[in-house]
Amino acid sequence: MLTTIQILLLIFILFSVSRVILRVKEKVISTQAGFFWVLIWVAAIIGVVLPGTTTRLASYFGVGRGVDVIVYLSLALLFYLVFRIYVMIEDIRREITFLIRQLALNSSTSPVKSPRKRSKK
Repeated sequence: MLTTIQILLLIFILFSVSRVILRVKEKVISTQAGFFWVLIWVAAIIGVVLPGTTTRLASYFGVGRGVDVIVYLSLALLFYLVFRIYVMIEDIRREITFLIRQLALNSSTSPVKSPRKRSKK
């Protein structure tokens, strides 16, 4: 029999999987990214429905409790994802800098007219 927390977690996980599938269909995220997130959520379902698997996983890694191994793996995954986001932001920053420089160079060779109307005094 499932406990209340297991039921609540399953509802949340199923909602999350539905959001991933929706984002893949809308082409907001790639199929590969969608597959990655579905795998993460399926692993979460397994951990919620069969909590003994986390204990076995913990003993395999030499950790005392199943929840500890989940916390360690989650932290490692979060650090990796933060690193990926940082790299993406740096790439975007470089692109914006390049584009702004190109715009500045183009506007210096051909005068840009101001969209504002000058008021007569």
